[in-house]
Amino acid sequence: MLSKAKIKHIHSLRLGKFRKLHGQFVAEGSINVLDFIGSKLEIVDVFATSEWITRHRKEIRKIGIIEVDARELAKVTALKTPSEVLAIFEIPKPSKIDFEKLGSITLMLEDIRDPGNLGTIIRTADWFGIRQIVCSEETVDCYNPKVVQASMGSLARVGVYYTKLKNLIKQKPAGIPVYGAVMNGKSIWEIEKPERLIVLVGSEAHGISDNLLTLLDERLTIPASSEGGAESLNASIATAIICYEFSK
Repeated sequence: MLSKAKIKHIHSLRLGKFRKLHGQFVAEGSINVLDFIGSKLEIVDVFATSEWITRHRKEIRKIGIIEVDARELAKVTALKTPSEVLAIFEIPKPSKIDFEKLGSITLMLEDIRDPGNLGTIIRTADWFGIRQIVCSEETVDCYNPKVVQASMGSLARVGVYYTKLKNLIKQKPAGIPVYGAVMNGKSIWEIEKPERLIVLVGSEAHGISDNLLTLLDERLTIPASSEGGAESLNASIATAIICYEFSK
C-alpha cells in the first residue's frame, strides 16, 4: 500500500530541487524499471501490481516489491496512462570525465532544454553503443521524469555528465577533435571521419553558442535535399543522423 507520505515523496521527485535534495529519481513502465533494476543503480522502492509481479518474477526474484493496485499507481503516475510498475532509484554520484576511456564517439550537448529531445538522444546513443554524453550545466536534467520516459531504459546504460563545456574542450587531448553541428559547415557525407571524436550539438533554438564555435576543430552540416523546405532539423533527429554516419 502507498502511504500518504510516500505519495507526497514520489510527487516531489518530479521537481529538480527535490531530486537533488533526496538524490533520487522515479522511473515508470516495465522497460525502464527492469533496465534500471539490471543496472548498478541502488533501488529505493519498487511498486507494482500483482499481475506485473507474476509476469516478471524471474527478473525480480531478489528484489523486495511492494504490491499495489492500479488505483494506487494512478495517484502517483506522471503518465497519461499509468503503467503497472513505478520505482524509485538513487541518483548515481557524478564522476569526472576520463578522456582515456572515451569511445569512438562522445556526444556533447549544449543547452538542450526539451526533455523529449534529451531522452531520445540518450536512446540514440545507446543504440549506437555510445556510452558517454557530456552536457552543459543548462541542459535539462537527465533524471527529469519526461527524459527518463523518453530514454526507454537507455539511461541505465549511458552515462550523462554535466559540466562547463568550454573548460572541458580546452582540457581535452589534442588527438580527439571536436566536430560541431552547424547550418553552414562541411557536408557530413564528405567530411573526414577520425577514429575518435567529440560531436557537439547546440540548443534547439540557437544552435552552438559563439564561445564554443571558436573552439571547434571542424564544422559539419547535414545537407538538405534540393527539394527540402524545412528551416532546420530537430536536435535529436540531427544527432541520430550524425551518429549513424560516424558509426559506419
